[in-house]
Amino acid sequence: MHDGIELETLGRPTAVIVTKEFVSECVTQRAALGMTGLEPVIVDHPLSSCTDDEVRHRARQAAEQIKRLLLGR
Repeated sequence: MHDGIELETLGRPTAVIVTKEFVSECVTQRAALGMTGLEPVIVDHPLSSCTDDEVRHRARQAAEQIKRLLLGR
């Protein structure tokens, strides 16, 4: 969140990716840092132990959300 908020304040469109397990922490952090409007990109948890197919699935999850966030759709 910190990096994403820093980039957003510099005018750089940003997509912060978090797993479902960490959405609550993400919401808390963005509120504490004053950027409640920054919507996270949420993918399934976990990431560290994924198979190649699971990584591809999470990438597809993220890509659709990122496209919507950055293009405003």
